[in-house]
Amino acid sequence: MGIVQSGQALVATALGLARTRLELLSVEMQEVLARLVLLMIGAVAAILLGALALGFGAVALVMAAPAEHRVAVSAGLALAFLAVAALIAWKIAREAKAHPFAASLAELERDVQALKVRE
Repeated sequence: MGIVQSGQALVATALGLARTRLELLSVEMQEVLARLVLLMIGAVAAILLGALALGFGAVALVMAAPAEHRVAVSAGLALAFLAVAALIAWKIAREAKAHPFAASLAELERDVQALKVRE
């Protein structure tokens, strides 16, 4: 009977560990989703407001420039907009490299190391 009880205790312990890890994964998933929603709302607001501001500003600059320089002013504005777009794309690419579930993966790795045969 001792072997059966030991087996039951081992299974109960393994299930407890699995439950704890799943709870941690669930919490991290909620954090990732909340962060994603905030990023999306912020991005949409920034895009809309920025597009309005840039559009009105660009029109004002082009209209304020003398007639013979309007093409050059328009080209300069287009290059400035392109540079800002490249900067935003770089920042988004950097943010996309974040590692979700890092804490869960670290805990699972610690579990694996703890369960390995110690020499």
